[in-house]
Amino acid sequence: MKKDIRAYGYEELQKEMATIGEKAFRAKQIYEWLHVKLVDHFDEMTNLSKALREKLEENYEILPVVMLERQISQIDGTNKFLFRLYDGNVVESVLMKYKHGNSVCISSQVGCRMGCAFCASTIGGLVRNLSPSEMLGQIYQIQKISGERVSNVVIMGTGEPMDNYDNFLKFIHLLTDEHGLNISQRNVTVSTCGIVPKMKELAKEHLQITLALSLHGSNQEKRRKLMPVANKYDITEVLAACDEYFKETGRRVSFEYSLVHGVNDTDEDAQELIHLLKHKNCHINLIPVNPVKERDFVRPSRKSALNFKNKLEKSGINVTIRREMGSDIDGACGQLRKRYVETNGSKGEHRSLRLAFIYEQEPHPGAAYRGAGAYPLSMAGDQGRARLP
Repeated sequence: MKKDIRAYGYEELQKEMATIGEKAFRAKQIYEWLHVKLVDHFDEMTNLSKALREKLEENYEILPVVMLERQISQIDGTNKFLFRLYDGNVVESVLMKYKHGNSVCISSQVGCRMGCAFCASTIGGLVRNLSPSEMLGQIYQIQKISGERVSNVVIMGTGEPMDNYDNFLKFIHLLTDEHGLNISQRNVTVSTCGIVPKMKELAKEHLQITLALSLHGSNQEKRRKLMPVANKYDITEVLAACDEYFKETGRRVSFEYSLVHGVNDTDEDAQELIHLLKHKNCHINLIPVNPVKERDFVRPSRKSALNFKNKLEKSGINVTIRREMGSDIDGACGQLRKRYVETNGSKGEHRSLRLAFIYEQEPHPGAAYRGAGAYPLSMAGDQGRARLP
């Protein structure tokens, strides 16, 4: 079985080349081809001998991330991409253009097993994890296709990064390595629904990435109804893990809060949020929920969302309402992938990119493939929805 060469760190690649009888400088050349020049094939590495290229071809592979479709918004220039992976599964990624630079939102899994009630990407369940190479591949392809440098990365697409922790962590180190794209850690944001042990592990890494918690409920009971993860981790545990992340890294935590009309957008909810977060160094992103046909949730009016925002601001909390981008190109939440799957019958009906979680806020100055998840799945009720261990 061939090894995924793009998943090797710089020093790991030096050691790997030594095992096949090559000198260390060859690793530097290969790493540059992979992570700076962003080639997809060994025969593009023109400063390597033919014999070495053949040796690489025989023993290693560069996992393909191939563009199937691209849509460009006429409103704001947002690009949506559909990529095919080596096994036929497809994932979505998004390029968003801001004055401060280009941001890319990527997926970390094919599908998702977290079961959040308002999220379309979890309806089909989890197919498998993405490898570090496949996460990088989304960014590399977008940079090559657009011809523009990517300066900010958000891991907020399909999947729960903390449910693919080892591959996610390896991806971060590769993405920010000085020998590669060298994207600043401060320009990277990761979203999580709140898997407490992994949040604590991440804090101990002392990275400078921004942590964004999907909160979505002003108390434990409401959060539990919206997010099955809350059956495993109480809201007090999750907020304590956020405090620990801030203490260990000095990085302010962002809280994502999907506003669902009549469910979590009342005056009482606002007061409970203020009580929870008033004394924390944090930022709240309010996200008027996008309708999902399999759910009955209703999006609040603009006036209602602004009223909720104003209540939080008056208490001294830093808060913004999401600015929706790319609204004219295949909807908000994974419509591009959904349409492709329905039309082509591709692997897995596991839709969507949580493009709902792109915000109007200040810019973020922001392992080998392990199979299908760090935890065993236990199916609950409808097919494809899974509970946490």
